Amino acid sequence: MTFAVPPPPTFAPPQPAARLMNCLSVERISKRYGPRLLFEDISFGLEKGQKTAIVARNGTGKSTLLKCIAGIESPDQGTITFNKGLRVGYLDQNVHMAGSRSLVDEMLDRNDPVSNAIRAYEHLAAKHTEGDALNAAIVRMTELDAWDHEARIKRLLFQFGLRDLEQPVNTLSGGQQKRLAMAKVLIDMPDVLILDEPTNHLDLAMIEQLEAELSAPNVTLLLVTHDRWFLDNVCDEIIELEFGVFTRFKGNYSWYVEKKAELEEVRNATQQHLRGLMRSELEWVRKMPRARGTKSKSRLQAFDTLKELAGRDFDHGQVSIDIKSTRLGGKVIEARNLTKSFGDRKIVAHFNYSLKAGDRIGIVGPNGIGKSTFVQLLTKQLEPDAGKVTIGDTVVLGYFGQQGLQLKEDLRVIEVVRAIAEEIPMSKGRTLSASQLLERFLFDKEQQYQYASTLSGGERRRLHLCTVLMANPNVLVLDEPTNDLDIPTLNALEDFLADLGICLLIVSHDRFFMDKLCTKLLVFEGDGVVKEWVHTYTELREMQKAREQNEVKEVKAVKEVRKEQAATNKLTYGERLELKKIDKELPALEKKKEELLAEMAAKAADHHAVMELSIKLEKVTSELERMGDRWLLLSEKEEAG
Repeated sequence: MTFAVPPPPTFAPPQPAARLMNCLSVERISKRYGPRLLFEDISFGLEKGQKTAIVARNGTGKSTLLKCIAGIESPDQGTITFNKGLRVGYLDQNVHMAGSRSLVDEMLDRNDPVSNAIRAYEHLAAKHTEGDALNAAIVRMTELDAWDHEARIKRLLFQFGLRDLEQPVNTLSGGQQKRLAMAKVLIDMPDVLILDEPTNHLDLAMIEQLEAELSAPNVTLLLVTHDRWFLDNVCDEIIELEFGVFTRFKGNYSWYVEKKAELEEVRNATQQHLRGLMRSELEWVRKMPRARGTKSKSRLQAFDTLKELAGRDFDHGQVSIDIKSTRLGGKVIEARNLTKSFGDRKIVAHFNYSLKAGDRIGIVGPNGIGKSTFVQLLTKQLEPDAGKVTIGDTVVLGYFGQQGLQLKEDLRVIEVVRAIAEEIPMSKGRTLSASQLLERFLFDKEQQYQYASTLSGGERRRLHLCTVLMANPNVLVLDEPTNDLDIPTLNALEDFLADLGICLLIVSHDRFFMDKLCTKLLVFEGDGVVKEWVHTYTELREMQKAREQNEVKEVKAVKEVRKEQAATNKLTYGERLELKKIDKELPALEKKKEELLAEMAAKAADHHAVMELSIKLEKVTSELERMGDRWLLLSEKEEAG
């Protein structure tokens, strides 16, 4: 008697015609760090034009898998093969540029004639150099036909908000360095892009531009991202790594969510069936006499297999978040005439606002406009130039910042939590030990005694969230909370915050997250202007895009009108004769005006003569103005024609 579990189904909607070329083959690769197995016996492929995302929990090795495929690390076993001649671009999740070289030098970090010529030209142009050196650089650019490449470099840098080509890279923020790294990857137009969390530190406009760039049919893409909207808009396949098994979903994120639910139903039904069989076989095992025949031994071996299959645990746990929030009074956070600038750059000017109990406010705007500075002002981490912030007496503030936990290298995970408190009060009078709290945030006993420095980026963010929430805040400030968190943790955090009766201030570009949690937005428009928007983030972006499209249409309409006017405003034959006549008469009138002025000066003592001359002068001046206006109009029509 044998027992077998059917393999998980492959979920796929109707597919277009097969792609032309296989770009990547991953065959049975495995990777282990010390005693920790990250992944084992993984196989999949990537075809030309395919856009695949890998979805898995933090700490399961997604980033390591991408590094192995990109050739940054080596798998312990298995093979990774790219089609010959393909260019591969890789973006790391964590980017750190410590050097002092300029942005353009970092962007063109190679020694080839075109790159050398562009760097030389940009450095000279930035210094406003004139003369032979600049002329020689221009000639060299022209000889190498480098102007198109230079224009693409600038377009990419400007697209990612990087405009000062001479700025040293070690003065860029972490977000700016990530954007520069993204631009470096895209500049060579690689055949295969391998991207680890590409949307981190990008504002919504930049994310939309990146979506457009990556959605092109010729782009082959393998990525890891937590941005569910991005997954929906860009990817045509989701590969889920769960329980050591790769399951492929041939569709976008919405398709994946729907079909994953079906898969879990099939798996749960299969497990229930196996457990029913195991109970029946267990009764037989208990009744069997000690002396067993060959058939009995065979059935006993089958029972052992069945027991192993039925005993598999498909519950990897959910982040369980629970806090005991204290009562919040009527006064929460109040800003009066709040003003802050850095040099000529206005962050906020004369801002007045009152945060009330139950408010769930999203803070949105382009990168670098001052959103993080704004929340630091509201939480009194930063002093304003003018105005005042008042925080209510009952407020218990929790601040989840972009920078994350600043951890000592030799500190273990359990020690991080114990340094704050040994026991944590929860709702309904309960308490949790530091270890129990960490288990709720999916840090098992073994992980709790790991050094915090060995955690993945997502695990560090999860630990940071744990330390913030254990203080039981009633006002929670989240600055880019979704960066590096896995999708299950994001879903758990959203559900927790949606049901929590505390005040929220959220800075994020995650459209799913903001739409689900925020009831109103504070929109940064630049030059210190902050406006309230009482609709969703998606509706705001739709309005902004409609406004941008209308502005583009208006500019095009004006250009069309001017073009039509230029076509119809050619001088007629009569107008050409008139213009020639005016060209001859204007000098004569100017001369007549000078003569009248001279005569008036000579006869200044004769009052009657001066009166007569002034009348003549007025007529000549009036005629000069009329003739000058007419000459200007006809000249413009002549140039337009």
